[in-house]
Amino acid sequence: MFITVLAYQAVQVIRRRFKAHKINLSWARLREIFSVQQRVTATFKQRDGRTLHVRKTTVAESNLKELYDALDLSISPGGIQKLTI
Repeated sequence: MFITVLAYQAVQVIRRRFKAHKINLSWARLREIFSVQQRVTATFKQRDGRTLHVRKTTVAESNLKELYDALDLSISPGGIQKLTI
C-alpha cells in the first residue's frame, strides 16, 4: 500500500510541474517521448588484454529536452561511466 501512495504522490508532483510549464500531454505520449532516450554500452578490448566498458546516454531530442527542463533534470542522466576489467 505504501508504494502505491508513494507512486501516486510522485505522479502528482510530475503533473504539477508539467502543468506549470503548460505541458498537457497524456501519460501514453509522455512514455513515448521518454522511451526514445537510451543508455548504450560500448565494449573495447585493450592491447594489454583488459576490457574497457563505456556507458553513455543517447542525445535527448528537443521535445525530451523540454520535459527534462520542466522537471529540472539533466538531459544526460547517468553521465558517462567507464569501467576497466
